[in-house]
Amino acid sequence: MASERNWAGNLSYRAARVEHPASSDELGDLLARGGAVRMLGSRHSFNALADTTGTLIALDRMPRVFEASPERDAVRVSGALRYGDLAPLLDAEGLALANLASLPHISVAGAVATGTHGSGDALGSLASAVRALTIVTPAGETRSLARGDEDFDGAVVSLGALGAVVDLTLDVEPAYEIAQHVFEAPAWDAILRDFDDVTGIGTSVSIFSTWEHTDSADQIWVKQRLPEARELARADLFSRLDARAAATKRHPILGVDPVACTEQGGVPGPWFDRLPHFRLEFTPSAGAELQSEYLVPRSDAVEAIQVVRTLAGQIAPLLLVNEIRTVRADDLWLSSSQGTDAVGIHFTWKPDEVAVRALLPVIEAALPGTARPHWGKVSTLDGAEVRSRYPRFDEFAVLVARFDPERRLVNDHLAELGL
Repeated sequence: MASERNWAGNLSYRAARVEHPASSDELGDLLARGGAVRMLGSRHSFNALADTTGTLIALDRMPRVFEASPERDAVRVSGALRYGDLAPLLDAEGLALANLASLPHISVAGAVATGTHGSGDALGSLASAVRALTIVTPAGETRSLARGDEDFDGAVVSLGALGAVVDLTLDVEPAYEIAQHVFEAPAWDAILRDFDDVTGIGTSVSIFSTWEHTDSADQIWVKQRLPEARELARADLFSRLDARAAATKRHPILGVDPVACTEQGGVPGPWFDRLPHFRLEFTPSAGAELQSEYLVPRSDAVEAIQVVRTLAGQIAPLLLVNEIRTVRADDLWLSSSQGTDAVGIHFTWKPDEVAVRALLPVIEAALPGTARPHWGKVSTLDGAEVRSRYPRFDEFAVLVARFDPERRLVNDHLAELGL
């Protein structure tokens, strides 16, 4: 049995073996063996989505792909490449992605397959940048799909249920700089009264709270593309929020050394060294932790945050930090922002899985029925209930049956969702 564990250490994979093919031929040979199989990325999932009793296949030893288009508006990359490794390659070419997640340690294919996102009212999830992808099915057939193809919108956020994503083509743009500011102790009443103004004050905005108190949040992080400037609006808004600029560099979790965090204080820097909260060379966040996240339509966001505020007394003892982020709508079938601008309510929990799982049903029952749990994080919602919150899930199930008619990729976790 493999003794492999996920990044947080809360899950031991049940797989009989973990394989690392170094070529397309080796990948094909592994798939041809038959039996249950799943793909393993950077192990940053907190649930059993990637698990199997058969073979886990990691693509981290496959030949690296990095190929910019002649028009320099797209780049084809290996699915296993981490964003933190991709970003400097892009920047060296004078290119950039529009958005990044809060940590650069995750693989491109894994992040896309689970609908992972950063923050920004005008910024889509990482999956929304995909314009094409190449999938090797469990039968060893290579299928290429591009934006506009019939199955494309169903194949991008795939939960790893279609096959091995060996490469993806991503939208890119000219490189740019970002300045990051941190503001402390903004009043919750003012945040919720002016929520659209607050999340729109920068290119990317995150609100952090430990919920130790309910009158004010802990911090607001504002990342602003340069040379755009919103200084006057920012000064006026944060005066209304009764917030103050942080005097020194901060970590999202109060009291933690901010050495692992990207530069703050309004110092301009490359896009890839400001959009994430954490630096690649450090352990992100707390390390020993659990994570849950629920994305709600923007129209339900204030109600959802008020729910969390009401439950603060139960949440705070188990919480490291809560982060609120925004995501632009897209058309990808299993994206948490499919069909709606969304607001993510993200919980980084202390590593007490029994207690967290006991609390989550209370939170899930109180949140609006539109809340969609992040595919790679801890949730206790019934699979049928999750499925009901995605209007095109039944179409996705049909797509899975076509790509994997023998159901070799359908593990217990996916079966619970009805695949």
